[in-house]
Amino acid sequence: MQQVPAEVPLPEEVAAPPGRDLTLASVVLLLLCVAALSAVVLFPEKVLVVRPSAIALDAEEGAAALIGAKVEGTGAGVRVCVVDSGIDLEHPDLAAVELAGWNDLVNDLVEPYDDHGHGTAMAGLLVADGGLTGLARDVELLVAKALASTGEGDDEAVAEAIEWCQQNEAHIISLSLGGAPGALSFLPGSDRASEGAAEQAISQGIFVVAAAGNDGGSDDDGDVASPGSVQRVISVGAVHVDGRLWSGSSIGDNDGRVWPLPVLFPRQDPDKKPELMAPGAGIAVLHAESGGWSLVDGTSAATVHVTAALALLLEQRPDLRSGGLNNSAEQTIDSVKRTLMETAKPQPGQEDHDDAYGYGIVRVDRLLAAYA
Repeated sequence: MQQVPAEVPLPEEVAAPPGRDLTLASVVLLLLCVAALSAVVLFPEKVLVVRPSAIALDAEEGAAALIGAKVEGTGAGVRVCVVDSGIDLEHPDLAAVELAGWNDLVNDLVEPYDDHGHGTAMAGLLVADGGLTGLARDVELLVAKALASTGEGDDEAVAEAIEWCQQNEAHIISLSLGGAPGALSFLPGSDRASEGAAEQAISQGIFVVAAAGNDGGSDDDGDVASPGSVQRVISVGAVHVDGRLWSGSSIGDNDGRVWPLPVLFPRQDPDKKPELMAPGAGIAVLHAESGGWSLVDGTSAATVHVTAALALLLEQRPDLRSGGLNNSAEQTIDSVKRTLMETAKPQPGQEDHDDAYGYGIVRVDRLLAAYA
């Protein structure tokens, strides 16, 4: 099975990284725009740097406001493992990032890189510090490269990446990717390798967050992507920054079915899919190839917003990390998932779980207040 990033890129923002040669005409044009856009900064060493446009900054602000992320925490002390296409630490917004660990399961290279760009975009939502600002920029970041330059990856590689995250003491594993679930995953040994790896991580008290998928609408296959379909994995759908459902967000099948495959059993609260919604349409992210910024649509970005919410919670409540409560590890995760359900913001008129809208939009402020 191939795993693909749950993201659809929109046109790139106009941006140029520090040190890139600019024509005289471009420089003049950019300088003329300073007063109107505040997009260009001339540093003492005479390096011209293009900053995110007002559109990108407004998108970032709107997304943070929608989930109530204007809180004091920064994720310090929480270890997050991002499984994706890698990370480009040459991007100016990632210049201060020091990885807690790196593992290349595609090309086995020692130094971090990103030959696709998706991983850089997702990591930036967490830890960017420059033109854009990450939602939990002080987390200890592990990066496992399981997606190739095409943006696709083998399920076995994703499973190995999840296992590596667990071995390196991650508290949260963030999977902005997904594929088709195992057809008969309820039978021992018949599930996808990534599903089994996710379940093993959860049994150790590690939170696993995954994209619901981008096949919403007429192309929807009827359920969220794997491994987000696993019971205790938190599956995340996407909304616009005004709270409207993004049309490409995958729906969940929570009533059960025997056909078409895969066979699904009815799901119960707080594990109905998708569990949560988060900003995923028109989201400002880092652009690895240009060193600039871009806007994207997809449940990939939504996934990282929920990852950030959990990181801020685990910073505030270290006892929730890796089953730190007196409960079992899985009981701790169940308890947090129920609180996420109870503190989410449903759409107007919604009373129970909705197959498209989940329990509602994740709300960081309500979540932290519930555990204060």
